[in-house]
Amino acid sequence: MQPIIQIKDLYFDYINSEGKETAALDGVSLDIHKGEFLVIIGHNGSGKSTLAKHMNALLTPKRGQVLVKGMDTKDEDRTWDIRQTAGMVFQNPDNQMVATIVEEDVAFGPENLGVASEQIRERVDQALRTVGMTEYANTAPHYLSGGQKQRVAIAGVIAMRPEIIILDEPTAMLDPSGRREVMETIDYLNKHEGITIVHITHYMEEAIAADRVVVMEEGKIVAKASPREIFNQVETLKSIGLDVPQVTELAHQLRKEGIKIEGDPLSIEEMVEAICR
Repeated sequence: MQPIIQIKDLYFDYINSEGKETAALDGVSLDIHKGEFLVIIGHNGSGKSTLAKHMNALLTPKRGQVLVKGMDTKDEDRTWDIRQTAGMVFQNPDNQMVATIVEEDVAFGPENLGVASEQIRERVDQALRTVGMTEYANTAPHYLSGGQKQRVAIAGVIAMRPEIIILDEPTAMLDPSGRREVMETIDYLNKHEGITIVHITHYMEEAIAADRVVVMEEGKIVAKASPREIFNQVETLKSIGLDVPQVTELAHQLRKEGIKIEGDPLSIEEMVEAICR
């Protein structure tokens, strides 16, 4: 089956403050499959957000190609279709709020797509149910917590019925409770709604539930594998300035002290089981 997103030998440069070109993406190639939960990690400046914006046609390649369901992001005639297929959620939910009432905000996208009024009502209700925000339909966004605002932003994308949702550090501005709310929503969309998820994050714990993790460094992909395989490379990740989940770090330190920990635990439950064994 053809990947839902194909990135082929992608290059992209930014112009820095001195007017010189700086490489943000340096020959990136990546296939993302329908229904996959993909997490992209890397420190600031590694190119992960720039890569995400190429999947939504917010940026177009300097060299190389990005195909979303076979549509070339360089084809300006397909830009609208690409953005309907691949919705995007950003770091700051306030930047995506356009209305004074939650349900009106969620309806904004479908209205701009020209969806019939009765269908908009149905889509808004379903999107709010999906993210667990139905009871806040008539609430003003400024009364919501950060996590609730982000769930409303996700609902606004869901209402446009995308097959792919790209989330660019959506939990970066949230407290632990808000992060948990958003991650539960993302996991539900992937597992129960079948939506392909591309999640950009710098929280290593958020990568544990992914099908696959991509590690970026200086505009290149330096590793891609399952979370267990990626986080087993503790010293490699630390060498490029990345942390590992706390449980993985604990297992690593215990092994260095000569304590035998079987397997590669990623969760607290797995760690407890490994210690008990």
